[in-house]
Amino acid sequence: MSFLFVSVISCKKETTETQSESEEVGKLSIDFEKYELENGLQVVLHQDKSDPIVSVAIQYGVGSNREKKGRTGFAHLFEHMLFQESENVPQDQFFKKIQDVGGTLNGGTWQDGTIYYEVVPKNAMETVMWLESDRMGFLINTVTESAFNNQQEVVQNEKRQRVDNNPYGHTNWVIDKNIFPEGHPYNWQVIGELVDLQNATVEDVKEFYDKYYGPNNATLVLAGDFDTAEAKAMIEKYFGEIKKRQPVEKLKVQNVTLSETKRFMHEDNFATTAQLNMVWPTVEQYTKDAYALDFLGELLSEGKKAPLYKVLVKEKELTSDTNAWNRSMEIAGKFRVNITANDGKSLADIEAGVFEAFKKFEEEGITETDIERIKAGLETQFYNGISSVLGKSFQLAQYNVFAGDPGFITQDIENIKAVTKEDVLRVYNTYIKDKPYVITSFVPKGKIDLAAKDSEVAAVVEEEIKENVETAVVDSKEEIEKTPSAFDRSVAPKEGDSPKLNIPSSWNTTLSNGMKVYGIEQNELPLVNFSLVISGGHLLDSFDKVGVANLMTDIMMEGTATKTPEQLEEEIELLGASINMYTTREAIVVSGNTLVRNLDKTMNLVEEILLQPRWDEEEFARIKTKTINDIKRSSANPNVVARNVYNKVLYGDKHMFAYPTSGTVASVESITIDDLKQFYNNNFSPSVSKFQIVGDLGQGKALEALKNLESKWASKEVTIPEYEIVNNRDKASLYFVDIPNAKQSVINIGNLSMARTDEDYFPATVMNYKLGGSFSGNVNLILREEKGYTYGARSGFRGSKIPGTFTASSSVRTNTTFESVKIFKDEIEKYKKGISEEDLAFTKNALIKSNARRFETQGALLGMLQEMGRYDLAPDYIAKEEAIIEGMTLEQHKALANKYLDESKMAYLVIGDAATQFEQFKNAGFDEVIMLDKEAKEVKLSDVKM
Repeated sequence: MSFLFVSVISCKKETTETQSESEEVGKLSIDFEKYELENGLQVVLHQDKSDPIVSVAIQYGVGSNREKKGRTGFAHLFEHMLFQESENVPQDQFFKKIQDVGGTLNGGTWQDGTIYYEVVPKNAMETVMWLESDRMGFLINTVTESAFNNQQEVVQNEKRQRVDNNPYGHTNWVIDKNIFPEGHPYNWQVIGELVDLQNATVEDVKEFYDKYYGPNNATLVLAGDFDTAEAKAMIEKYFGEIKKRQPVEKLKVQNVTLSETKRFMHEDNFATTAQLNMVWPTVEQYTKDAYALDFLGELLSEGKKAPLYKVLVKEKELTSDTNAWNRSMEIAGKFRVNITANDGKSLADIEAGVFEAFKKFEEEGITETDIERIKAGLETQFYNGISSVLGKSFQLAQYNVFAGDPGFITQDIENIKAVTKEDVLRVYNTYIKDKPYVITSFVPKGKIDLAAKDSEVAAVVEEEIKENVETAVVDSKEEIEKTPSAFDRSVAPKEGDSPKLNIPSSWNTTLSNGMKVYGIEQNELPLVNFSLVISGGHLLDSFDKVGVANLMTDIMMEGTATKTPEQLEEEIELLGASINMYTTREAIVVSGNTLVRNLDKTMNLVEEILLQPRWDEEEFARIKTKTINDIKRSSANPNVVARNVYNKVLYGDKHMFAYPTSGTVASVESITIDDLKQFYNNNFSPSVSKFQIVGDLGQGKALEALKNLESKWASKEVTIPEYEIVNNRDKASLYFVDIPNAKQSVINIGNLSMARTDEDYFPATVMNYKLGGSFSGNVNLILREEKGYTYGARSGFRGSKIPGTFTASSSVRTNTTFESVKIFKDEIEKYKKGISEEDLAFTKNALIKSNARRFETQGALLGMLQEMGRYDLAPDYIAKEEAIIEGMTLEQHKALANKYLDESKMAYLVIGDAATQFEQFKNAGFDEVIMLDKEAKEVKLSDVKM
């Protein structure tokens, strides 16, 4: 499934460094070999034999910046088209063939580029070469009217999901339209204008492909476990014969300036609080000023020392969070301040507060420690960025395309190290101070009084909800003309033997205070990742004060008994470490990431956070305000509404899972800091805790780092409540929650099912795979690939020690809501009749062969240890799961489907526009049709405006 913005690793954004280690950091690099084929394709090879996998990434020098006014969205639309079919790869087979060999794939488009990538077991490397070369050189004859029409619909649904149905979704459109002049390559959005997407033709797309998708405008990166000679021969065979296309000139830098400040306002259908953005034009990437502007954004907004935080959060209480960042792209840049107001607060006051913060910044200046603090995470983040072969592929491709050298990583780090406080002050004075800007005020419907002063209404175009009309497209019956090749490309390469399952060795022990510890030694990088999981979490909340556990995890990161919030924050940053704390339904988790050499100091801070909470009253008040505002904002988000109502409908109001971990506005308002202290004193204990650690260290060193925690953290008895699960659903119930003018409907269909610990849980997960467990699941192939109703549809089981749910879900175009619910219902019913031998073989291949990718990163290994600890699983539990997959028969598959999938007893929840969609469901064969509000309470139909 393609996505709008690819997460390309940029060392400028993803890495910082400790000053004392600057010489060491400066030597960091990724070994590679670069060469060029005769047709202009640039190839970069990087060997990494730590896991039996390979990654192939192909980055084209084409993004939305190559489009023209009236023809926007083409780069992104074409990214979708390249997943359809090619001359030698049939329709919808790109995803299926990669999944069938145990791999994963995706693609992404952004302003400056497009990338496609696969990660597969090493025996399938040739399969990737075959697929990627076929869509590079042997695709355009297959771009038919029907395939094109389908992807037009899919992309429009992506726009509705990401932009139209989200709070503040149109903000970027307003900013870019007004900071970049007409005709500038950044004037439009990557997703494109809806009218352009609707008016695009096959001829338009073919012209765009012919110009930009040739080998002479691409970089191929191969990373992983391969033989160099074999890889080069393979690349030459599959890509060497592809002909050059039109030459693509490098875009010239087109930085912009503003002659005056531009002020805009928009009443947002999904906003419950106002949001301000102030944006200044800056400079292109990799320039000296771009690096300094990155530092400026951090200094102005990040952490307790930041002036924006001090003024807007601490002094004026206008917001609970401040954000400022620079985004320098290939040909221009922009610096942005983004502030979401607290409930009812005026954006005019926030704008004035921003300038007050700027004045404070000028008066207080910058210290060397400030600069060091920002650089402190460089080495850690650099290693995190190359922890996977895919990360290395992205990084090498990015630098080759935009800097002309995959080895630019070294220079990039040096450029970051060279930034001084004088540089930061200089760019502030050059680009921000007293300079014109674009300001946007997005306010809730009917609350234009919250907008910044003198704002004109932005020209946002809202799509009208229309009746669904299916477009029948008849393609020519003529056989597709095939492009000549030196060999028969219609024959898929043979895979060779799949890598055998190789589960990493792990260890576990129990400390004297009762805490269990699990570990894996991984020597590839000098990093450590760890987590402390304290059982209970949200389950330990009381019904009258839901949200205590969540507030607890927030307050415990706000200083310690001996450190102010500001001091604790700075100590963590100066180590180049990260420590986070959060609440889940069943646990409180402390997670961390640091360099091996800094583990002891990092764990000392964890110990202090855990055993010496500060209970800062001022921070508690801020956290409560932030939480309440977040809850109010989420009440307008259709996806959040769907999750909350779905849980309430299935679990009932007597189970804690029926309530969000964050609580409700009323419950959070009632919580005091004494409630948090009581929760802490009653429920924090090593007796219900498990610690997992993965990194470049053995068991001895890991346990040494835990000695203080072992001796100082005394055990106590903690009882975690057990709630009755009432699973007596006996009818098909259609529930509808009204979100007026929603451009998409969020659909959740399902019922309570079983716990993760149930012996049928994993077999049922295997059974679901072809229904909706992947891109090639039946519901996605129909709703997205065949009908074009959605950007994606899935189904699956979710459970823990407590019985969870079976859920089929999607966000669909509003005027296809009824049809989509019916398709889900019909497909679930049909699935119980059994699947084919071919589909079962596909399921087995996809799940078993993908285990070669399962143990690559420290994060993946940490997840495995958490699973082992949470459910008391044996170290070889994955091998046992593989045996279950391998042994599954068609009869077992069918029996599981009939046991756990009963569409006649499911809840069918729709979050959407009642005025246009609700009526259709009244006589559609459901046992009951009920209108609910956002708290899952029944609404009388006479009270609904339709």
